[in-house]
Amino acid sequence: MTVINMDKQELVQILNEIGLLLELKGENPFKIKAYYQAARTLDALTDDLETLIREGRVGELPGFGEALVQKVDEWYRTGTVQYYENLKADIPPGLIDMLRVPGLGAKKVSVLYQTLGIAGLDQLEAACRENRLVALSGFGAKTQLKILAGIEFIKEHSREFLLADAWQQAISLLQMLTEEPDVVQVEIAGSLRRFKETVKDIDLVASSEHPESLIRRFSRYTGIQHVVSSGPTKVSVILESGLGCDLRVVAPCEFVHTLQHFTGSKEHNTALRHRAKALGYKVNEYGLFRGDTPEYCETEEEIYQKLGLSWIPLELREDRGEIEAAAQGRLPKLIEPEELSGIFHVHTHASDGTASIREMAEQAMALGYSYLGIADHSQSAFYAHGLSPERLMRQFEEIDRLNAEYPGFKIFKGIEADILADGRLDYDDELLAQCDFVIGSVHSRFKMDKAEMTARILRAMENPYLTMLGHPTGRILLQRPEYPLDLDAVLAQAARCGVILEFNANPNRLDLDWRWCRKAKELGVMIAVNPDAHTPADLDLARFGLMIARKGWLEKADVFNSRSAAEVEVYFEARRQR
Repeated sequence: MTVINMDKQELVQILNEIGLLLELKGENPFKIKAYYQAARTLDALTDDLETLIREGRVGELPGFGEALVQKVDEWYRTGTVQYYENLKADIPPGLIDMLRVPGLGAKKVSVLYQTLGIAGLDQLEAACRENRLVALSGFGAKTQLKILAGIEFIKEHSREFLLADAWQQAISLLQMLTEEPDVVQVEIAGSLRRFKETVKDIDLVASSEHPESLIRRFSRYTGIQHVVSSGPTKVSVILESGLGCDLRVVAPCEFVHTLQHFTGSKEHNTALRHRAKALGYKVNEYGLFRGDTPEYCETEEEIYQKLGLSWIPLELREDRGEIEAAAQGRLPKLIEPEELSGIFHVHTHASDGTASIREMAEQAMALGYSYLGIADHSQSAFYAHGLSPERLMRQFEEIDRLNAEYPGFKIFKGIEADILADGRLDYDDELLAQCDFVIGSVHSRFKMDKAEMTARILRAMENPYLTMLGHPTGRILLQRPEYPLDLDAVLAQAARCGVILEFNANPNRLDLDWRWCRKAKELGVMIAVNPDAHTPADLDLARFGLMIARKGWLEKADVFNSRSAAEVEVYFEARRQR
């Protein structure tokens, strides 16, 4: 008996949540890791899961022992896993919300629940304001203040969604609207079209001769939870995910103007209106006007042209100097996704990835890349099965063998070395010298103050073997703010030492922030757009993430992995010699 509308992602979520619930119960760490790893394995699975279940081959997947196979089979037959349901019944759901507070792990959440009966964010905030955490073992006044700051962070971002999640939902709605017979044109607008890293809602713009009919049908689409408001040309809805969505339907002659207006930020549109007024125009979502006479344009390029501007790329419409640059012909020629030649920061199953080097390399080749930089975790990252020096050397030998097999493709030997608390890298220089490249990243001790964290990173960047600084600010979007850091000092040090800064394209990070990418560009610091891939499917995150990095005015020459494999090899060799 097959589960109706079987969805692999539902099972992935169940396995992840089992791991989380077991953490809250204080279970064996190896048992917890087994569920997290199983979830990642399924998420990366390219074979059809239903076929594997029917043929009894789930046990062939790495890490899937008898207990996990039985749970997969139970889910397939019944649509749920009783073990998971029992865990949920034992643990108040508010405890999971508390895990969203930066720095508040499962052990501390468990202590708060067991000792103070705190079972949710509201209760946690009240306890902090009543000073009840100060005397609690393992907490204290500083921790209490940081928890309060974390709760404020959650509140501040409570209505925001990751770009990648919102984009997927917007594309689904766009595809349905495209099939409507009444639709002439339809596009995504708003902050999604500008590729902002987080968004509060989806904006869609359509043109039609029958707007009210289209709005009625849209309001009944699958995935819409309820209609907030509806009028003759606009409908606002809440999707089942909780994300808001506005659909505006205009006349075909107004479409381009509405799309342009609802793409630019409020500040960009204000600056554009001032320029239009100085030229004797009025510009708004309905058109371009001379007095009361409309001058309808067929393209956005034409709107900007009539205002004496070159076309401004979507990502740049933030009022950060783009209008002045467009007037003077100084806009950058932004790097295009197809100009990425290869990717770095790729994990394998040697540490916390799900696939072999071969599988990662073959997927990279299938995506059209000419090289791949393997960078598993270093030895201090015990939680991610970090590589000992001996295991790293064996991995390098494997890479040598694979490079001999793939003469038209290059696999570079690297490591993601932890930047230790004192600024040292996680291996001695003799070992680091054997790497083609080294990514240095902070994975611990996030609670350092600004001066300490800055000194830690500046010292790491002085190491001549450090090639790239990984996810420089340590932020996790909507979950954890960046650690305190003097980024001006870090960028200046990168320029002095020739260290490449990573733009980590993982949708949860997108770090270095695009606003700082432009400053890096101005200082001559190169950016590597890296996927931080843990599965073969993650490799294409680099091209998606590049669209956000482009907001930092990046051109091909600014992005390190736009270089050919031969150029990269020469660069690495020259850096080692230096």
